[in-house]
Amino acid sequence: MTTSTPDASPYELSAEAEQRFRELLGDDAVVTDRAGRDEYADPYWVKGDRSYDSSAVLYPSSTEQVQAVVRIADELEVPLWVSSQGRNNGYGGPSPRVAGSVLVSLRRMNKVLEINPTLAYAVVEPGVSWIDLHAAIAEAGHDDLLVSVPDLGWGSVVGNSLDSGVTYLPLGVDFQAPTGMEVLLADGTLLRTGMGALPNSKAWHTYKRGLGPVLDPLFVQSNFGIVTKMGYWLMRKPEAYAPLFLTVPRTHQLEQAIDVLRELRLSGLIRGVPVMQNTLTLASHFPELLGPMQAEGTLGEEQLDALADATGVGRWGMRTAVWGDEVVVARQVERITEAWSAIDGARVDHHRTFLRDEWDQIEEFADKVQAGIPNLDMLESMPPGFGHVGFSPAVPLVGSEMVKVVELMESTVKRETTASFLVGICVANERTAVVVGGFGFDTANDADVRDAYRTVKTMIREVGELGYGEYRAHLDFMDEAAAEYSFGDHAYLRFVERIKDAVDPKGILSPGKQGIWPANRRTT
Repeated sequence: MTTSTPDASPYELSAEAEQRFRELLGDDAVVTDRAGRDEYADPYWVKGDRSYDSSAVLYPSSTEQVQAVVRIADELEVPLWVSSQGRNNGYGGPSPRVAGSVLVSLRRMNKVLEINPTLAYAVVEPGVSWIDLHAAIAEAGHDDLLVSVPDLGWGSVVGNSLDSGVTYLPLGVDFQAPTGMEVLLADGTLLRTGMGALPNSKAWHTYKRGLGPVLDPLFVQSNFGIVTKMGYWLMRKPEAYAPLFLTVPRTHQLEQAIDVLRELRLSGLIRGVPVMQNTLTLASHFPELLGPMQAEGTLGEEQLDALADATGVGRWGMRTAVWGDEVVVARQVERITEAWSAIDGARVDHHRTFLRDEWDQIEEFADKVQAGIPNLDMLESMPPGFGHVGFSPAVPLVGSEMVKVVELMESTVKRETTASFLVGICVANERTAVVVGGFGFDTANDADVRDAYRTVKTMIREVGELGYGEYRAHLDFMDEAAAEYSFGDHAYLRFVERIKDAVDPKGILSPGKQGIWPANRRTT
């Protein structure tokens, strides 16, 4: 028995549905003109291609309004596609998988509902960005609390968490920070997960489990419900914080570097989520050097070696950090430096240790991110019209396996495109890294954009043959990524389809998300 084929045929919004949404939310919260809808389109998709177009954008401002929207959609069988901030660029942004779907933007649900300084957690609505949460903590005077943040601070805390987005402080390891969700189901029912199922629960956002099955993971990268509030654990500001940059001089040393890194992670000397990037990814911060080289075409190995030496970033460079008591941090930096010295010619750059009262002196982009300071600095290094898409398999922290995957991805990019290969190895836990590999392109060049998405689909198949799968997928290849998870004749996919059909029988919530289609859009 094999899984069925999805039916992604477009939906056409009826006049009745539009009118009822307007009566519920008001005209200012229902956008149907093309210009307004295009603000919620994937910024990196092919210009003029309406394959992932919406029919309307709704802006509810409360859980009660979202409930009412869902009830109308369920009655009239309107497909909804929900986003929090809609900043998921590189994965489709806020665009829907089914053209004509009604987008539900939760940006106006932007309240920080609670900050608990004793137990170090916050409770937020979906429209709260990392910048918003950081500001709320500061305004409340809780300078001893840090938020584990991603590279760009404009996204939603809830939205990023629900898509397994990477954050970099110790609570970012294995996505530990989200705890306790309130979820709206397709029939309008409000569900609270874990200890939140107990009325007036005092442990909803402090204990990740509960009585019976743990439900929170079912709402991550799924279309089973709409999360309307969520707890997020915070970290105590340490006495000292030392950002580090570790170099790998030549590309053939990657295998050794990964093996050394694994032992540093397993020993606890390196915590958090380190990121190791190749020369071209790091060299974007040196446009005066990179630009003239790229003007001559794709860079060869000798040119990349020269660029690595000129910038000082190496053929691979890794940002990481140490947090803790000052004397412990100093000793950990020494131990990390000793271990990394086993790699011939490698460096550990440690320019400064910041003490607890020196957080306002942190200025560099990477240093800010690892200190829990959300920012938009990365946007400054992106040239106008720059777009990107990636393929991100989860790979064990074994040097030989990592090299095998990286080399296959790079060879595919070189074979299928004229783009330069960009890659970041995000160390998700002590045993695994997510290899975020891909390439940038000029969004004004339709041919290059189409080549990019076609090439990623090729990588999904080729890397899948090695036994590695995508950990999150762009709209355009969600089905291809899901198809690789085929053990037991696609037993996993058939199981989640059964859940989908049980909790959303009319298939109104984000049909097709991560390859999960409702029964009314599955064909034999």
